[in-house]
Amino acid sequence: MGLVVEKISKSFGEIKVFEKLSFEVPSGKVFCIQGKSGEGKTTLLRCLNRLEQLDEGRVLIDGENILEMKENRKIGSKIGLVFQNYNLFPHLTVMENLTIMPNHLKAASKDSILNKAIELLKSLEIEDKKDMYPYQLSGGQKQRVAIARACMLNPSVLCFDEPTSALDNETSSKISSIIKNLANEGMTVIVVTHDLKFGKDIGDSIFKLENGKLLINEITKIVD
Repeated sequence: MGLVVEKISKSFGEIKVFEKLSFEVPSGKVFCIQGKSGEGKTTLLRCLNRLEQLDEGRVLIDGENILEMKENRKIGSKIGLVFQNYNLFPHLTVMENLTIMPNHLKAASKDSILNKAIELLKSLEIEDKKDMYPYQLSGGQKQRVAIARACMLNPSVLCFDEPTSALDNETSSKISSIIKNLANEGMTVIVVTHDLKFGKDIGDSIFKLENGKLLINEITKIVD
């Protein structure tokens, strides 16, 4: 079913970030959001992931309002976020970064969680990095670890905040392929990006967040 956002609003004091914002993203589609710095793109992702509290509105994933969910494990199975700066735990290995939260939430048995992590690392071609620490990884490798970590709870929706901002063209192309594969597997993907070329490559639809409203981009391509 995908993601349905209904009339959400967010303010910080007197500053309105967005008001009564609504949009839908079907399962298996990539929804790109562009816009100038300070327009609220990252705040929007944080609100969808419940890292910031919305003032009003509903966020439905597969028909369920995640704003009403109480269990972190269930929220994590609905939506995930890949942060711009990766936010990996520096004192943990790659494998520990992937397994710490699922183990804490008791999302499955420890063996199942370990197998899931190995499977994801293999699919992202970084299985050989499983015992390394973040400081030993390149930017592209950190990005793939962050993607794997976000996928550990099998979310229906995955959000990316500027996934190519610190990457070279070759690595950006690899991240593009990973995102396309996630969508092809049925995941709903939301990507905030300043990179116009990257957005055109991966996006089924491309919008600008401007003055608190989502406006269709002139280069938008819609895939039925």
